[in-house]
Amino acid sequence: MGYARACSVALVGVEGVVVEVQADLEPGVAAFTLVGLPDKSLIESRDRVRAAVVNSGAEWPQKKLTVGLSPASVPKSGSGFDLAVACAVLGAAERLDPAAIADVVMIGELGLDGRVRPVRGVLPAVLAAAEAGYQQVVVPEQTAGEAALVPGVSVLGVRSLRQLIAILCDEPVPDEPVDDRGRPDAMLAGLMVPGTGLGAGLASPQGEGHIPDLADVAGQPRPRKALEVAAAGGHHLLFSGPPGAGKTMLAERLSAVLPPLTRQESLEVTAVHSVAGILPPGEPLVSRAPYCAPHHSATMQSLVGGGNGMPRPGAVSLAHRGVLFLDEAPEFSGKALDALRQPLESGHVVVARAAGVVRLPARFLMVLAANPCPCGRHSLTGAGCECPPSVVRRYQARLSGPLLDRVDLRVEVEPVDRADLLEQGGRGESTAVVAARVRKARTRAAERLAGTPWTTNSEVPGHELRTRLLAAPGALAAAERDLERGILTARGLDRVLRVAWTVADLRGAPRPEDRDIAVALELRTGIQRGAPMEMGAL
Repeated sequence: MGYARACSVALVGVEGVVVEVQADLEPGVAAFTLVGLPDKSLIESRDRVRAAVVNSGAEWPQKKLTVGLSPASVPKSGSGFDLAVACAVLGAAERLDPAAIADVVMIGELGLDGRVRPVRGVLPAVLAAAEAGYQQVVVPEQTAGEAALVPGVSVLGVRSLRQLIAILCDEPVPDEPVDDRGRPDAMLAGLMVPGTGLGAGLASPQGEGHIPDLADVAGQPRPRKALEVAAAGGHHLLFSGPPGAGKTMLAERLSAVLPPLTRQESLEVTAVHSVAGILPPGEPLVSRAPYCAPHHSATMQSLVGGGNGMPRPGAVSLAHRGVLFLDEAPEFSGKALDALRQPLESGHVVVARAAGVVRLPARFLMVLAANPCPCGRHSLTGAGCECPPSVVRRYQARLSGPLLDRVDLRVEVEPVDRADLLEQGGRGESTAVVAARVRKARTRAAERLAGTPWTTNSEVPGHELRTRLLAAPGALAAAERDLERGILTARGLDRVLRVAWTVADLRGAPRPEDRDIAVALELRTGIQRGAPMEMGAL
């Protein structure tokens, strides 16, 4: 009787659970039994592993073979257990030293010819292994760079099972030929999920290699300033106005204004994108804020996460630490929009399904774009809007009050006049200039919030704003009057204070004054208060 064990990782959402893969050989009729709550793709690993072992030059044991995945109560899915199953079987058959593989985490899919194919979710799997105390990890060669992002873990990238057997047995490592005939590497096909594409994450909104510049936007000083405030403090933003005014152009340029991600934020974003299958090969670490723009026909499950079986990340998680842009927001279903309320407040989303409950990160900056009516001409003078008032009210009511109450900045985008469109009024500030001011404002906020669990003004609770981070004396008079009149809710007052702190950070002021409160109130309510909103005034 032979016994051996190796380790692998089961992913539950974007979190990993270390799984012990145990192989036991007993005398009897040759059979292969796989237990431990595997799914269909994992059950099929029996045939993949058998063919890979034989084609790698090793002998398949002709005994009763039982492979157990422990803990058995955790659902296991995917083909990433193949490598660990093969090594555990070879260890039980004494082809490998069982002690050499007992504490090694192995992640990878096996082809029938013994090649090790990459799988999604390598980074969160290696993070889980490191947190569990494992120091040695074996992964496919194509994902070794992604696994090496985790500190304190020794990563071995292999191209085939034959190479891994030779390394573990101190034998000469065979060379594996590389397909260099100019066609795409078929081994990378498992990393990218078909259909995720551009709108889901890393690529520029207007194409590969193109970074949209704010200088391309004609006119619109007030929306541009609102965009700067949103980027500096992480505040949610609503652009409303007629078609063609530049709402989408402004939103597409927001991710470039945001500061680069920190190391911890990069690891969080990379882990989500790796699990979702939108991490481009050759770019193991996401360093800039992602941009996600789902179509208005998106379902609630595609926005917040879900799907058959174990829930998968949705658009709010793909936009983690970045921008979630909902163009034509009133066209989204009310059920899908209202599902955004909880992640907007908490920074994460909890998805409960029959297969389990998953907690997914979802701290994003939401930008909504909406037309004033179905035809879009309601706010234009003499434009010939024929929408009845009841239709206009119903259209605008699709964005519910509780959802809009969580939006800090609401800006009306006016049509562009001829002088601005033909650049007779001069070009606006570029993305680099605005991004520099945003970085300085965020640095001031981070220094002020040092020692707290918050890093941006939008994350600070209202209690802290009213007790510790106080505005200048008498600065809140206008906001208090709006609260008494019912223009602001209690949540709205807290959000006005957060925006005022951001405006003060952009000015370099030590704390908000009455002018900063006036700017915040004007950006939230749309009521003109004479606040200085010209470019560079802040």
